[in-house]
Amino acid sequence: MVVRRKVLSIALINAVYFVVEFYFGRKFNSVSLISDSVDFLEDASINLLIAFAIGWSLRKRIVTSYILAGLLLIPGIAFLWNAIDQILTPEIPDGTGMGIVALGALLVNLFCAYLIWDHKHHDGGLVKAAYFSARNDAIANILTILAGVITLISSSILPDLVIGIIIFALNASAAKKVFLAAKKEV
Repeated sequence: MVVRRKVLSIALINAVYFVVEFYFGRKFNSVSLISDSVDFLEDASINLLIAFAIGWSLRKRIVTSYILAGLLLIPGIAFLWNAIDQILTPEIPDGTGMGIVALGALLVNLFCAYLIWDHKHHDGGLVKAAYFSARNDAIANILTILAGVITLISSSILPDLVIGIIIFALNASAAKKVFLAAKKEV
């Protein structure tokens, strides 16, 4: 099935960029990059689950959609953890490094959103979760690039923290949409 192959490709791409972004998030001391790297790992997991769930019975797909809605909140938990650490031991992130890595993440997420665009309404909430995940990540990457630029200008941890809050809000909104899509299938 074409959708399954695309979703598996997206899972692999996300797993690879998780490693890249986590490494550089630690290296550049960036809360938003570390949170986004966890989001790449979550996206890889979501897409693997979706690939297996496509073709399942309606009841199993609905339950899986509810699980996926919950998984979309995981990056928010990672953000909170890293934000508390950054507040307790503030260290200004490397704005240039943040911007470059976020640009790479943006390209990855735009490519993943493009792969799944035609199928975002397939099987109710399942593929919709993959699409919203890639779309939200692309928006978060643009914001992280902006935070990198502002950090270069201001030498502050605040842009990094504010972007993390916005990323959490995007993921909460996507979780709600996936949950409501699953509910409609009942």
